Amino acid sequence: MSERKQTPQERYAAKYKKQFKIDCFTSTEQDIIDKLESVPNKAGYIKQLIRADIEASENND
Repeated sequence: MSERKQTPQERYAAKYKKQFKIDCFTSTEQDIIDKLESVPNKAGYIKQLIRADIEASENND
């Protein structure tokens, strides 16, 4: 049997996409879990926070 051919989207993702995973413990980080569960776009929210931090650190240099 031959392998399924990759779609252009899959080839692009394989070349350019990077994923990060974090573990949150309900015993000590429930506040983080609650906040992430309350936002509709978790990835967008996290990216916004990181970009704000980058901008703040650049302005402090």
